[in-house]
Amino acid sequence: MATENNLEACAVEKLATILAIGTTNPPNCFYQVDYPDFYFRVTKSEHMTQLKDKFQRICEKSAIKKHYMHLNEAMLKENPCLTIYKAPSSDVHQDILVKEVPKLGMEAALKAIKEWGQPFSKITYLIFCTSSGIDMPSADHKLAKLIGLKPSIQRFMIYNQGCLAGATALRLAKDLVENNVVLVYLLFAPRTWS
Repeated sequence: MATENNLEACAVEKLATILAIGTTNPPNCFYQVDYPDFYFRVTKSEHMTQLKDKFQRICEKSAIKKHYMHLNEAMLKENPCLTIYKAPSSDVHQDILVKEVPKLGMEAALKAIKEWGQPFSKITYLIFCTSSGIDMPSADHKLAKLIGLKPSIQRFMIYNQGCLAGATALRLAKDLVENNVVLVYLLFAPRTWS
C-alpha cells in the first residue's frame, strides 16, 4: 500500500519535461503593415476606405510583424467564395485545412524528433488539437501515418479549443506524463483560424 511519503517521493521524481520543440509555418508570409491592402484588394472592398483605415490602424497597433497563411492570391482566385462576404465558404475552407494541417504537423514533428535525437519508436502517445478536425480518418491518424508512427500508438484529440488549444494540450500531456509509467508524447497544436 502506498504511503503519503511514497506518493510525495513519486511526485517529486516524475516531472514532465519538454524534450524538443518543432515549429513550422504555412508557406506564405504577409507583413502585417501590408495585409490591409492585400485583404481589401482580394475581397474587392477597396471602396470601403473608412473600414480599411480602421483595419490599417488595428494592424499597425497589434505589434504583430508577420502573418503566415496557406492561402495565396492564386488559391483565392480558384475559390472566390473565400473572398465574398457571406458566401458559403466553410466547405472550401475545411477542405484546405483537412489537407494542409497534417502536412504542417509532419514538418513540425520531424523537426522536433530530429532535435530530440531519439527514434520514432520511443513515442508512445500523440496529442493533436485542432479546430479543423471534420474528416475521417482524422488528422491525428493522418499525422501518425505521415511520420511513420505505429498504428497502435495511443492518440488524444482535442477539438475546437480556439486560443486555448496549445495550453490545453500541454496540460493534458503534463498530467499524463506525471501520472503514468515512462511515456513520450508528441504534441501538435496548429493555429489555423487567425
